[in-house]
Amino acid sequence: MNDEMSTMKAAARARTQRERILAAAKACFVKNGFHAASMASIAKTAAMSPGLIYRYFDNKNAIILAIMEQQIEITRCRIRQLHASKDFAARIVDFFDEHEACDGNSMSMTLYLEMSAEATRDPQIAEALRKFDTAVCSEVANWLSRGREEGGYGLPDDITQARALMLLCLIEGLKLRGVRELVIDRSLLKKALDEIIALLVASPG
Repeated sequence: MNDEMSTMKAAARARTQRERILAAAKACFVKNGFHAASMASIAKTAAMSPGLIYRYFDNKNAIILAIMEQQIEITRCRIRQLHASKDFAARIVDFFDEHEACDGNSMSMTLYLEMSAEATRDPQIAEALRKFDTAVCSEVANWLSRGREEGGYGLPDDITQARALMLLCLIEGLKLRGVRELVIDRSLLKKALDEIIALLVASPG
């Protein structure tokens, strides 16, 4: 039993250390850019030695891949939270307002853009982003296809992938705009979203 408890404590400590490193890395990538952020700067932000970081991650690529894996699960959870939302457009406005959040529960658009730029040069990062996009699109499509009694919209399967893609493009576009334009009429945004979302979740015919 003591050995089992020790193993569990060690695993919990390792998870905590990894999360601390990932949070520090996200902050460094946003502040300095992917290439300018060094393992030393990540270690300093995390308040730990570079050697300790290398115990968990071989290099920056390994860190960014772990961030993507973490974000897939976080995004899935946030999509599931939308199931219970009575005002989908208002929730998207909230996403717009959260564009610069960079904590354990969100990935800022600035960080996403850094990763996207790196994906044009690094096949491994490109594959991680493709996996992220596929997983999120599938989650949204599944939601749209569920019956209304289950919190979905009951859309037929043959159109859910296309609608999910357009919905994600809409949200990403809003978050991108938020990076460069903080001052935007929220009431106008909400009105536009109400109209667009009504079209995206409407059954054909």
